[in-house]
Amino acid sequence: MTENNSNKISLIKTPIPEQDPAKRRSNFEEVTLGYTPEMAMKEAERCLQCKKPLCVEGCLVHIPIPQFIKAIKQGDFKKAIDLIKTASFLPAVCGRVCPQEDQCEKYCTLGKKGEPVAIGRLERFAADYAMQSWNGAGIEISKPTGKKVAIVGSGPSGLTCAYDLARLGHKIIIFEALHEAGGVLMYGIPEFRLPKRIVSHEINLLKDMDVEIITNAVIGKLITIDEIMEQFDACFIGTGAGLPKFMGIEGENLNGVYSANEFLTRANLMRAYAFPEYDTPIKIGKRVAVIGGGNVAIDAVRTAIRLGAKEATIIYRRSEKEMPARKEEIHHAKEEGVIFELCTSPVKIIGEDGWVKAIECVRMDLCEADESGRRRPMPAKGSEFQLPVDIVIVAIGTGPNPLVPQSTSKLALNDCGYIIAGEETGQTSREGVFAGGDIVTGAATVILAMGAGKKAAKAIHEYLIHV
Repeated sequence: MTENNSNKISLIKTPIPEQDPAKRRSNFEEVTLGYTPEMAMKEAERCLQCKKPLCVEGCLVHIPIPQFIKAIKQGDFKKAIDLIKTASFLPAVCGRVCPQEDQCEKYCTLGKKGEPVAIGRLERFAADYAMQSWNGAGIEISKPTGKKVAIVGSGPSGLTCAYDLARLGHKIIIFEALHEAGGVLMYGIPEFRLPKRIVSHEINLLKDMDVEIITNAVIGKLITIDEIMEQFDACFIGTGAGLPKFMGIEGENLNGVYSANEFLTRANLMRAYAFPEYDTPIKIGKRVAVIGGGNVAIDAVRTAIRLGAKEATIIYRRSEKEMPARKEEIHHAKEEGVIFELCTSPVKIIGEDGWVKAIECVRMDLCEADESGRRRPMPAKGSEFQLPVDIVIVAIGTGPNPLVPQSTSKLALNDCGYIIAGEETGQTSREGVFAGGDIVTGAATVILAMGAGKKAAKAIHEYLIHV
């Protein structure tokens, strides 16, 4: 198999067009531009159409991958999206933000000899083509069952659960605390990675299925789960893990220190990047430091550049090899001029007149692997140094917001405050109440949350037909 032999399958993915790094640094338009139909059909030809497709096993929502890719190869894009929609409610989202390299593409047979088939890019193509051509795929809905289900939270798990249950004929009402539905898809992921029009389009498909969405509804304050269960036959909790964590170091209370949640919510959901068209101010200095090495940290540092930071730095305590962020996003960040201070940990934020002036760090030596499988960082003696910065963004993870768990009676929680729920069903300790996504697992991926929502929907349906 060689790339130059037209009778053989290419070992290299079909390249995907991208914005020039010098240009995209100053705009919030999408970085990756997507395949043309010709590019998609060319890439689809690489699929081996395995009899036992391991890629499907690697997909947490079990999309019929070989079948939809074959449809693209044949130029039947309508069939491709119809096949995807049998399993996934958010293909345009997943095609953009899912870590395919660790999921479906990781198990691609072709990847043993070369690059795997670009499954994520093809999924995105099919979804985008559908939006442009047919405003989405036709969705079959069963006859009304007369059962009513409340979905608390409109992030990936809640939207997926709502979609599957609505298709089965149940009446669905979603409660969302913020003023727009979409959860982390709207407030957490930047426009240049996931345009908000994409999320809005998918959510509008739910509305077309007669799903009701109530925004500005803070469950635990406006209404409790206990009160919801008096009015509904079942409830799914998908409130995510949106409580920011801090390091507990000196200076974190200074002006100019953001949690990544606040920073990205201002920039994404509240459109601070379009100030003053949108009345959401956000302060960006000349030098920005982001603490962390995950996708959220990379999103924050790339957002800071686009908001006008002259210098933007990632401070991460391990090496690049251990960074949990997607390799593609790290590559894009480097292209855009992000500085990486690796094997480095902050020890103090230094201020002047109440505002951030610098951050003091220490170099880290990497020792043997810890329980996560990554090498454990230890401070190197005498390696302290300071970086002059105006803004510090802390992106070291999140925890569960306690409002819903603590206002719900008979709901079992673990020691960290997450809801205890069955892995395959989402069933909580309370009858008729199910949960899934980050509020159960802790902060994870979009597709993992979707998989949890899908499993819970199946369990809820089985519960409803027996009550």
